[in-house]
Amino acid sequence: MDTKISLANKKKQNDASFQIFLATEKTTLSAKQYTKSEIEFYTAARKEKQSTILISKYPEQHLYLIFDKKEINDINGNNQSELLEEVRRLGAKTLEILKANKIKKAVFTNFTDNTNFIISFAEGLVLANYQFLKYKQKAKEAQTSFEELILNDSKITQAQCDELLAIVSAVNHTRNLVNEPHSTLNSVSISKEFQKLGKAYGFKVEVFNQTKIESLKMNGLLTVNKGSVNPPTFTVMEYKPKGAKNSKPIVLVGKGVVYDTGGYNIKVGTGMETMKCDMAGAAAVAGTMCAIAANKLEVHVIGLVPATDNFINQNAYVAGDIITYSNGKTAEILNTDAEGRLILADALIYAQKFNPELVIDLATLTGAAAAAIGKYGCVAMCNHKANLSLEMLEDLGNLCGDRVATFPFWEDYDELIKSDIAEIKNIGGPYGGAITAGKFLSNFVDYPWIHLDIAGPAFIESNWNYRPKGGTGYGVRLLYNFLK
Repeated sequence: MDTKISLANKKKQNDASFQIFLATEKTTLSAKQYTKSEIEFYTAARKEKQSTILISKYPEQHLYLIFDKKEINDINGNNQSELLEEVRRLGAKTLEILKANKIKKAVFTNFTDNTNFIISFAEGLVLANYQFLKYKQKAKEAQTSFEELILNDSKITQAQCDELLAIVSAVNHTRNLVNEPHSTLNSVSISKEFQKLGKAYGFKVEVFNQTKIESLKMNGLLTVNKGSVNPPTFTVMEYKPKGAKNSKPIVLVGKGVVYDTGGYNIKVGTGMETMKCDMAGAAAVAGTMCAIAANKLEVHVIGLVPATDNFINQNAYVAGDIITYSNGKTAEILNTDAEGRLILADALIYAQKFNPELVIDLATLTGAAAAAIGKYGCVAMCNHKANLSLEMLEDLGNLCGDRVATFPFWEDYDELIKSDIAEIKNIGGPYGGAITAGKFLSNFVDYPWIHLDIAGPAFIESNWNYRPKGGTGYGVRLLYNFLK
């Protein structure tokens, strides 16, 4: 069940017996509302530096969240990003209290002067409330979802609530796709899921079959697909409102490897059990399309997803093979577990036909990126034509919590992917692995381009703040805010 966010009225406030107050260290309790013993309890808790204080006022419960931060009311301050992220995390922690007390509805009141905190608190709470229960035999019994957060603040509009809910819903669509096992989500079925989302949200979806892919000479996608029993697909999604502000589209490209064994360079040990998540870039593109369409952003956006698994049979590609791409570029394969860049190259070539204003690709591309940054953000790089766009993306990532770390993209790294027998090779050696993967992709772009390696934050092994274990939906909020 999706969490509701609504504005307070007398009836709703009366229906919800649980009250949440975001307070500061200066907040005191009124003798008109609280008894002497309740005030003494609150005061004693504050002296002990407690930041979470629950007061039972039968039949109500009042939860005070003490936010002790300097410059808390500095709405446009330099520390705004950190403050907003901390409030989101506070929303997630509050959800734990609500679930522990089996609370389904609660009223939230903000006692600080920073109005940005209201939406951030709600965002953290509802993002944390996600559960993937599709394969639980007793899903209803397992579900402990919180149902409705009522915002008691005249400065917030229902339109803001609806926008946030649409974004969260899009994030959850992305999470669902990433969490779905490969047994039910292969290259064909993922394209059907995109079609369902397009129909539900109002954006166009066209799916290319293998014959069409062959006619377009998408040889990277066809090569990786050689070991599969399922054909590849290439999905084109388009949202183009009548009032679009951009004359040239922004193109989003998502890596759609629905399961990655590593090919003949097979993953060993514990390297394969989470590889259903290797299509998280594709899922994030679809989720972003849902978010912008639901909120009717006036921007023309195209999403491209090449999809296949990376399996092994007697026909599968091997290290030493060479791919000739439709633009004439030749690439030597030195490692079949560096397959994502091989299929993304086809999509980046195809993006040229749209004469794009900007292309952004998202991919769970390298272990090097995850090793460098961990789950805390993505690794980003760009060509010189997109420097300003990447700076904006980094700033917005800090504000929304989908953080971005920009890596160098010096020409020196080009040397590492030069091949002896082809023009480029698909791995660059032990150093700068995330960057050399980006350098491989740069051979297929002639427009402003940003590469986001989301291998670290796209899928996590345990709950982290407002991100539940599994697919996180990383990238949807980042791209939505950028496009907005």
